[in-house]
Amino acid sequence: MIRVLIVDDSPLVRTIIRDFLENDESFTVVGEAENGLEALQKARELAPDLITMDLEMPVINGLEAIEGIMKTMNIPIVVIAAKDTAKNVYEATVKGALDFFAKVNFTTAISEEKQTFIRSSLKRISGIKARQKAAVTPEPPPNRKVDVREIRGVVIAASTGGPKALMSLCAALPADFPVPVVLVQHNSSGFDAGFVQWLDDYTPLKVKLAEEPEAPEGGKLYVAPTDKHLTLTGGRFLFDDREPVNNQKPSADILFKSAAKCWGAGAISVVLTGMGADGAEGTRYIRQAGGITIAQDEGSSMIYGMPKAAFETGCVDIVLPLEKIPQQLIDLIKP
Repeated sequence: MIRVLIVDDSPLVRTIIRDFLENDESFTVVGEAENGLEALQKARELAPDLITMDLEMPVINGLEAIEGIMKTMNIPIVVIAAKDTAKNVYEATVKGALDFFAKVNFTTAISEEKQTFIRSSLKRISGIKARQKAAVTPEPPPNRKVDVREIRGVVIAASTGGPKALMSLCAALPADFPVPVVLVQHNSSGFDAGFVQWLDDYTPLKVKLAEEPEAPEGGKLYVAPTDKHLTLTGGRFLFDDREPVNNQKPSADILFKSAAKCWGAGAISVVLTGMGADGAEGTRYIRQAGGITIAQDEGSSMIYGMPKAAFETGCVDIVLPLEKIPQQLIDLIKP
């Protein structure tokens, strides 16, 4: 049984979230809080397995509550917030929240498949303790030597824990990074524009949503919009409206496969922290096309799901801790 503390200043929203969770017998709501201060008190008293956290609340807001909880407790926190708080949602992941969902997913009729996906995600998150940096990070296997070649672009996949990882990675890339960077970050619908605004504050690169039929340029980081698959076709972005792949839309696998076809040996792929296996099959395609493949190591991954799946394909050239990936990209792209 997963014991949940619901935090939201609206009694109606708390009831809706409670009903949503308790429609699955795996969840039981052990408490509710209407502001951040009450959340801190009840988190200490109840020691729940999972906290759902609103952001805009009186007394103490959600960001402050998350920061306070994470200082003294190791409880997985998921933000459930309105879309107009998107920029703060990503700041919440920096402070320790593991994932987020839009309130609309709980307050309107959504498909049974979507409900199952959300509950499944919450179950997995509830079993995750926020990763503490290990005193000794295990040595990754020896990396394959890669030959020097002309690089045409970088594609990145990230999910749970991705915003914080991307903040660190992208901050270390220079403004004159000579090739485009294209990113699939698994986001809830409607949060993509806020993500772009938030990430743009942390990197010298120009961050923007990918548009069709735009041709990607160096010095820019392009974010795949939510609810659309993004492809590189003929050197330009095109959207693909097929069904989700492994419950993801956009899918990193689809982006990676198209980059392999478009850029061939000039492609670099990077798979960062996240649940599931998105990016693994795409990694295989990049490698088969002669490109260079990178995966984040276990020690620095909040969730070692996607990088592990990529590594297990046998097609990852380089495994690195997060802090070493930016310099590796810079070195690979040096003329």
